[in-house]
Amino acid sequence: MSEKSPSTAPARRLPPESGFTDTAPFWQGTREGRLMLQYCTETQRFQHYPRPLSLYTGRRTLGWKEVSGFGTVYAHTVLRTPGLGADGRLPCVLALVELDEGVRILANLPGTAPGEIGIGQRVRLTWDELGGDARYPAFTAM
Repeated sequence: MSEKSPSTAPARRLPPESGFTDTAPFWQGTREGRLMLQYCTETQRFQHYPRPLSLYTGRRTLGWKEVSGFGTVYAHTVLRTPGLGADGRLPCVLALVELDEGVRILANLPGTAPGEIGIGQRVRLTWDELGGDARYPAFTAM
């Protein structure tokens, strides 16, 4: 039986979680494995990224709801330039996903090679585990 040896790779630098109060339910949801997005309580429409006011009414008529995690690739690109949190992960496929609820979210498609994803392709939510309790919404092809 072999034991795992401790990794000699340097710890990955991670982008910090936002301390902005209006994003707290989003980050709490990620820790619980739930994708929580803002929605306008008057129009029942989702919005992302979180903001203090509704995009649809201009008022603080906002709540939070969990979304299904299913969607369609609206656009995609490949990140090839290193940056914060990208250490050892390049090339990285990014997609603008239109969720079934009608809102779009930008996310990684970890484990997807460039050329394996296309516009109109169905995807489902997964999580990009970044160490500790840090995780970000990500998607995988269905």
